[in-house]
Amino acid sequence: MNNAKSAPLAARRSGPLKGRAQVPGDKSISQRALILGALADGETRISGLLESGDVHSTAGALRGFGAELTPEGPGRWRVRGTGVGNWQSPKAELDFGNSGTGSRLVMGAMATTPITAVFTGDASLRSRPMARVLDPLKEAFGATYEGQGPKALMPVTLHGSGKALDVDYHVKVASAQVKSALLLGSLNATGEHSITQNVQTRDHTEKMLKAFGADVMVKPLPNGGEQIFTRGTLGLKGCDIEVPRDPSSAAFPLVSALIVPGSEIELPAILLNPRRTGLVRTLLEMGANIEIKNKRVSGGEEIGDLVVRHSELKGVDVPAERAPSMIDEYPILAVAASFANGKTAMRGLEELRVKESDRLEAVARGLKANGVQCEIQGDDLIVEGGRVPGGGTVTTHMDHRIAMSFLTMGLASDRPVSVDDVTMIATSFPEYQDLMRGLGAVFE
Repeated sequence: MNNAKSAPLAARRSGPLKGRAQVPGDKSISQRALILGALADGETRISGLLESGDVHSTAGALRGFGAELTPEGPGRWRVRGTGVGNWQSPKAELDFGNSGTGSRLVMGAMATTPITAVFTGDASLRSRPMARVLDPLKEAFGATYEGQGPKALMPVTLHGSGKALDVDYHVKVASAQVKSALLLGSLNATGEHSITQNVQTRDHTEKMLKAFGADVMVKPLPNGGEQIFTRGTLGLKGCDIEVPRDPSSAAFPLVSALIVPGSEIELPAILLNPRRTGLVRTLLEMGANIEIKNKRVSGGEEIGDLVVRHSELKGVDVPAERAPSMIDEYPILAVAASFANGKTAMRGLEELRVKESDRLEAVARGLKANGVQCEIQGDDLIVEGGRVPGGGTVTTHMDHRIAMSFLTMGLASDRPVSVDDVTMIATSFPEYQDLMRGLGAVFE
């Protein structure tokens, strides 16, 4: 639904996209760098931080707990933490804006400190379920909360517990946010802890915890899941963090180059963590011409430069077990599938229903509005690809990935594609329009 401050935008068929696209720093790693820096003893220096609305909202909330966070130049921040267990009750509500990751991880980080905080955010964040992370924190650590309704919508008041011992917890949903919240809570819980899950989700928290000196060990399980062992109350030490560029943001220029004839672009220094490359793996299966050059390692994370050329794509079956490695990329994959020859089936997308919007329904409605045949079967999305008529207007539901995905569609569809609002794109990719126009994209 449009509001008085909304900013509609349309994208229309473009000439070949050319150039070098330097996308922002990775949002997941940026959020974790600030949170762990605020928990650590001493000073953490961060370079390449994503300067977005979400990250700034998290920084503001962390100041409320007593940490010092100081920007020192574009992407460069200095954080002086309080030490684990030394956060103080904030004097005011913590406004996380649109940041689901920031709010849920901070809930975990404070869950084992006996303080109270009120979490709130914008209209979109206030509509998203917090019980999915609050209930595990209650079950594992004894934290308590009051939220709005059975899904614990914000505003939420969280009361941390100071009594957690030897936690052994099984994560029931495939969610890196829930797992990460539990890992952060375990830092101030006495004893040895075990957290298990039936699938492997993003492991940025585990990697970064090790960089800050935490005792973390990961054991693969025969069922494809994993067991993570941590030892609490050992503290964290401030360190230097270089944030690689975000593969979720890179997905939009990447798919744009694949579907716009004659295109060739370079995406430098992209994070290639195997648990974040599901989209690239799927696009390669679809016949995408994506070359990975100059692979290297920084801060425990693999990085590489991508060269992307226009490609004739074909439909594929995307297995459910791949979902955790590309959960944010399904909207843009659905757009790529719209231009592919044949049928693409994306399986096991239940996690999409609890994002900024019900992304599964929002994607399907956007596809249909632009003449693409698709259907939802349970938690699967089936897309019949081919020529895309376009000409539709897509309701974004304040969801940045829906907005950027359907603007991508308009760059190669027969008629322009419009979205009802692009203001929220600043939460993850504030440079989006300028970067895409610099490659040759046409917006109006």
